[in-house]
Amino acid sequence: MNDTKSQPALPDRLSINPRSPHHVAAVFEYDIGIKINGKERFDVEEYCISEGWIKVASRKALDRRGQPLLMTIKGTVEAFYK
Repeated sequence: MNDTKSQPALPDRLSINPRSPHHVAAVFEYDIGIKINGKERFDVEEYCISEGWIKVASRKALDRRGQPLLMTIKGTVEAFYK
């Protein structure tokens, strides 16, 4: 998918939650892929490349605001455009 618009550089830390200070809406106009330890993940809520972690939502547990609790998985993180 090559558009005539140039893709913005992927930030070191990115969140899909629009209430997060690490949410960058311009990046989400394109398909993004995340790999951790060489495996592509499709359920990533937030990532940080320099600190080497991703956060994924737990299946059933909710916080007091009704949002899913996030579990941290550590490893080598790679972010790329598909």
